[in-house]
Amino acid sequence: MRIISGKFKGKKIQYLKSYITRPLKDSVKESIFNILTHSKEINIKINEANILDLYSGVGSFGLECLSRGAREVTFFENNNEALRILNINIKALSLINKVKIENGKILSIKKLTLSKDKFKIFFLDPPFADKEFVKILKIIKKKEIFNSNHIVIIHREKNSEDELENLLKILSIRNYGRSKIIFGKFI
Repeated sequence: MRIISGKFKGKKIQYLKSYITRPLKDSVKESIFNILTHSKEINIKINEANILDLYSGVGSFGLECLSRGAREVTFFENNNEALRILNINIKALSLINKVKIENGKILSIKKLTLSKDKFKIFFLDPPFADKEFVKILKIIKKKEIFNSNHIVIIHREKNSEDELENLLKILSIRNYGRSKIIFGKFI
């Protein structure tokens, strides 16, 4: 696993060698960032953005954002081993002053407060069997912690059927093997 582009291009990051989490494949991550960078429909600039990386694992997505110039990333993860490796990766890249780490149940997002700006990019990579992430989206929408120009990116199993129609305007869905990536905006 590596950083694909930006300040830390080519740097390897550690990952969890376990069945508990599944890392975002580099090819899928690269595709997501190509879409963010080149899609006229999405039109999001990573540079100076605040990112909310939910179910962050070892931080692959958020660290890539920081490498590409994001202002700050807030990571949410509750697996202690993944958190240990996330902290190792953050220290190895000297990014301690650009991150916040929330350790605990994802529903503790209800307590999340913003120190600066609202979030521009939301990345959710819940376990494929998890349906609780829809509650998280509802909380984010209710708290209005997003910029008017924002994007929600969700990594799901290709055949999953999630009830997102009253929460998000779906801009694009891309399939990669058994995964799909959903791009949307809060409505």
